Amino acid sequence: MTSNVDDMFDFLQPETQNKDEAKEEEEINEYLMKRRKIIEDKYKDLLPRPESTPILEAQYQGCTHEVAVPDGQVATEQTLNPQYPTEPAKTYPFTLDDFQRLSVSCIGQNESVLVSAHTSAGKTAVAEYAIASALKNNQRVIYTSPIKALSNQKYRDLQEQFTDVGLITGDITINEEASCLVMTTEILRNMLYRGNDVMREVAWVIFDEVHYMRDKERGVVWEESIILLPDTVHYVFLSATIPNAFEFASWIANIHKQACHVVYTDYRPTPLCHYLFPAGGNGIYLVVDKECKFREEGFNKALTSLGLDAVGIKTTSKQMNNKPDVIKIITMVMKNNLAPVIVFSFNRKELEVMAKTCNRMDLTSDDEKTIIAKIFNNAIQCLNAEDRKLEQITELLPLLLKGVGMHHSGLLPIMKETVEILFQEGLIK
Repeated sequence: MTSNVDDMFDFLQPETQNKDEAKEEEEINEYLMKRRKIIEDKYKDLLPRPESTPILEAQYQGCTHEVAVPDGQVATEQTLNPQYPTEPAKTYPFTLDDFQRLSVSCIGQNESVLVSAHTSAGKTAVAEYAIASALKNNQRVIYTSPIKALSNQKYRDLQEQFTDVGLITGDITINEEASCLVMTTEILRNMLYRGNDVMREVAWVIFDEVHYMRDKERGVVWEESIILLPDTVHYVFLSATIPNAFEFASWIANIHKQACHVVYTDYRPTPLCHYLFPAGGNGIYLVVDKECKFREEGFNKALTSLGLDAVGIKTTSKQMNNKPDVIKIITMVMKNNLAPVIVFSFNRKELEVMAKTCNRMDLTSDDEKTIIAKIFNNAIQCLNAEDRKLEQITELLPLLLKGVGMHHSGLLPIMKETVEILFQEGLIK
């Protein structure tokens, strides 16, 4: 508020100073202060509010905070400066980061929040508080994620903390009467289409990876789900850093007639490094370090390995292998203690070939092999004897025993979940 009034009088501020004008300047400043006070008191409701409302408390200096409210409404002081609950629904064995504490404060006063932070920053802690708050008040809560694998993982994680947890995906349904339901966003939309009675009891909906809404093909699922949800529901949106977070929050505020906070932090607890592996080369080269600095030396070495000069002109007639040597890359990464390694492919057949190529590697200890075999054999007990002889079953176990996993939509649901569990437990390298 004060900053807006200050801006109105910027044109009256003296551009230069000298000793002779000191007294006159003092009188002018005194006059301006009086005028500011008069205008602030008389027209404070008419002055434009800043789009971004900074958090004034010192404990929230590690993040930025904005509040979107429906058109025609003004955010209250309580909304602008949420206070941490005196009796929190959940406590943590660690000290919350600034953005986590602020987000929990928003949830504590029953207001929606969009949390925008880098991967591994700790957004899940905010979602867990919303779940704990709903369960404490005997309300139901829905946790959505974009893909089945994430839903499965989140179900396992939440089940360790909250006993009353269910899972609904296209593959499996577990305890659908639970107070906390984990599902894909498509499942939520289908429930809303059908007018499912569950929605009458839901107080909070958590949208994990909500930046999927920007996807051209699947984004409509998030948009429809949010629009169809009743105004009585409050939201926790978890997202990677997005450029239009406040615009999104304003949309939420207007369609559901409720305040929506935006809490953003650019802190990255897990630094990213970028390496290049020239096809047909013999090394990996650091080109962007963990401080986001471009390493020209590494980049030039990678070009040289490709037979190119610093401007990309071919300097040799060296024949390059169009298919990267996956084994070579994995070996180099493992030597640098950077496991686990994930190799992506957009072609299922190519993925299977690469996985079988890795079969020559043995990355697990004898004890780990024993654990892997036990988990795998327990998993396939739900299959009949004929299904256990399927090629994907018989070929997957030898790979898993060596620490190599494979995951795609063509696998049986039980096999996908087994791979996910082994990866989560650090048994797949």
